[in-house]
Amino acid sequence: MDGATGRPGSRPVKNGPAVRSGIRDLSPGYFAVVMATGIVSHAMGLDGRAYLSDLLLALTVVSYVTLVVAYGWRLAAYRSEFLADARDPSKAFAFFTFVAGSNVLGAGLAAHSHAVATAVLLVVAGLAWLLLSYGVPIVLVTRHASRPALAGANGTWFLWVVGTQSIAVAATSLPPPVPDPIAALSVACWSVGVVLYLVVASMVLISLLQYPVEPAGLTPPYWVFMGATAISVLAGAQILRLPADPLVAAMRPAVAGTSVVLWVFGTWVIPLLIGLGVWRHLVRRVRLAYEPGLWAIVFPVGMYGVASHALGAALHVPWLVTLGVDEAWMALAVWFAVLLAMLGALLDRPLRALTSRSPTRRS
Repeated sequence: MDGATGRPGSRPVKNGPAVRSGIRDLSPGYFAVVMATGIVSHAMGLDGRAYLSDLLLALTVVSYVTLVVAYGWRLAAYRSEFLADARDPSKAFAFFTFVAGSNVLGAGLAAHSHAVATAVLLVVAGLAWLLLSYGVPIVLVTRHASRPALAGANGTWFLWVVGTQSIAVAATSLPPPVPDPIAALSVACWSVGVVLYLVVASMVLISLLQYPVEPAGLTPPYWVFMGATAISVLAGAQILRLPADPLVAAMRPAVAGTSVVLWVFGTWVIPLLIGLGVWRHLVRRVRLAYEPGLWAIVFPVGMYGVASHALGAALHVPWLVTLGVDEAWMALAVWFAVLLAMLGALLDRPLRALTSRSPTRRS
């Protein structure tokens, strides 16, 4: 019986099993590719590199459509694996990359005057956020397992914050005048996101202290710890640009002050994350190899620059604007390095399969 089709005597389809295996085991956080590419596109646009920005935005669209098809395939063909990830505390919050990816793409399209597409993506992301924001915590609280859900808390939990703040970012990216309900939605999501950041940070810290993590467990998604502060700063800076209706006017001092605090804290965290990476790879000798979580480094690096530029523009701090523009090139370099690593990993599997396959000849 043929392993690819399940039919006796059928001819195997080249690469078919490999593709199906890839879909079955697809990481729930792969929309981080969209997040990373979209924010680097935005960053290059701030530096006036329109051609690079447009190219990266086109790649963002292609990545988004491809992943929508891939996840739809996975849900239809491998529903048990898909739902198992949704019940796994260490993976469930990675689904919020779909929310954030949709909104980062939407914000990028808004900058190119595609307001209708931005609005559609915002609605899709909002519905997904509602489902995940209530569904994931309920599933984790009511699950029956020997190991508590808190033991699975890791950097991906901060994607809950990122997804929430991304709604505020996309909503405030719509062309003016921004309707009062949209402004209110932005303020509400920003507020919820800030509170969620404090809650998630507390749970992840407790988990790290109560359940010591191995060096290999300090994965790149812990960079989302900083990325969550950066996108909160960006959302806050864009709220500060909204017309001063009563709700926005009342929140301005709180949004401005909190955004500065989050930017400073996020900046302080960067050396800590770099130090943990050095300890992981150079001291404890964890091999540096491609993993989907590497895209969770690209997004925070790109978002930090974009958020710095936006906060500097909102508060009239020129050196923050300059920092944001200059940092865009670092984000592009990190994006390119991870892209090369991903392409290398994708090519490595079929090449190894071909070299390990010894030809058999019948006499």
